[in-house]
Amino acid sequence: MSSLQQVISTKKAALAEAVENPLEAIANALAALWPDIETANTLLVDQKKNVPYSHLLYVMDVNGRQLSANISHEGADATWCNQDLSQRPFFTNTSLPFKGMILSRAYLSDRSLQSCITAIHAINLGDQLLGFLAADFNITDLPANPLTAVQSNKWQQFRGDPAVRNTLFMQERVNSLMDQHLNELNILMDNLITQHGVFHTKLHYSSGRCSLWLYDDPYHYRIHSVEEIINPEICLAYPQRDYPEDALVPQDQVLLVLEHMKKLRYADETIYLRSGSLNIMNGMVGLTFSCDGSHYVSFAEFLDKNETFWFGIPRKELA
Repeated sequence: MSSLQQVISTKKAALAEAVENPLEAIANALAALWPDIETANTLLVDQKKNVPYSHLLYVMDVNGRQLSANISHEGADATWCNQDLSQRPFFTNTSLPFKGMILSRAYLSDRSLQSCITAIHAINLGDQLLGFLAADFNITDLPANPLTAVQSNKWQQFRGDPAVRNTLFMQERVNSLMDQHLNELNILMDNLITQHGVFHTKLHYSSGRCSLWLYDDPYHYRIHSVEEIINPEICLAYPQRDYPEDALVPQDQVLLVLEHMKKLRYADETIYLRSGSLNIMNGMVGLTFSCDGSHYVSFAEFLDKNETFWFGIPRKELA
């Protein structure tokens, strides 16, 4: 299971644990007064506060027809009674329970246009299934995950545009202005990252531009031309900053990563690096090749691979 799926599963498990008991208690109370829907609405209004994070409570029959009002924090709205919910994602894409509770997959609500998830609890009288108690939750109302929880350093590869791949061997690398200044560029980029607060950079070798993200201002990126990024005075434009203590890339490895990218840029005239990125905080290197395929890999794994790994046969070494 991927780290993303682990986070999703953990969050759903926490939600299920928080709401299963109160929904079970309400479902048992509904069974005792079934089929008195007017009294059921009163019960739902009174009990909604006991279902944490819930946006709506309502009751359906076994065919997905809504029997009760919509119960929100504003009270009961009976205008939604008798609507057919059998085609809603939480009903059609979920194995409905004969006993107990299930959580649906997340879906987009037709009403709020928000990402939602629905808990459905069976309403039973002995061995008879009477209907379902449903509780809707807006994803934004659920407790937040730690941001680091979805972080993964697992190597990921994505295939690019088939139209680009099909014409790969009809193209040849054109020496760009950035190619002519890679030595100066890498040294200055190393200075900007290690001494001037840049934590993420993307080098577009073919088009000759560079994007920078600052530790002190992560929500805005800066774009520089080759002429700007190879000018030593660019360091005057960025405040001097100590290298972040929580960076995953050691300070002395930054230039090695940039130099390794340079090798992949020069290694072959047909299959070559078009752009490369480095994020020192999460330790990830991003690579896009002339075939339009992309890789995301930890800096350590990246430095561990040579041109033979990438291209299959030994290639010329950088002079």
